[in-house]
Amino acid sequence: MGSDATTELAEHIARILRPGDVLLLEGPIGAGKTHFARSLIQSLMEEVEDVPSPTFTLVQTYDLPGGELWHADLYRLSHVDEVEELGLTTAFDEAICLVEWPDRLEDLRPRTALTLSLSLDPDEEDARLLEVHWTDDTWDNRLKEITA
Repeated sequence: MGSDATTELAEHIARILRPGDVLLLEGPIGAGKTHFARSLIQSLMEEVEDVPSPTFTLVQTYDLPGGELWHADLYRLSHVDEVEELGLTTAFDEAICLVEWPDRLEDLRPRTALTLSLSLDPDEEDARLLEVHWTDDTWDNRLKEITA
């Protein structure tokens, strides 16, 4: 999957999201997590604007037509308690949340989340591999087009 395919997938998933949805973006540095998040966020904006990586701020919030969206990059998190301090657990219930480096959530990882695991394709330069996982059956019908 190249960057155009990543953008298309992000735009498709964006159309099915609603407040309370959490997307966990897993993968090594350079796997395309931020590109996916940026594409998804921009597709939900009335007027497209720059979407900075929250690497240093930890969280960026956006007031979008469909509700609030939180984009979190937890790479620099030093302790799981900081997740609560950021207000992220409350946002999981009230906003659309995109979380990069979700392993930092530990036990605070939402059970209803959709997990997207991105990785570098070892056989094709500038290509990515994607695996999508979920345990909450509410995603079954919402993701039919992607999994078919």
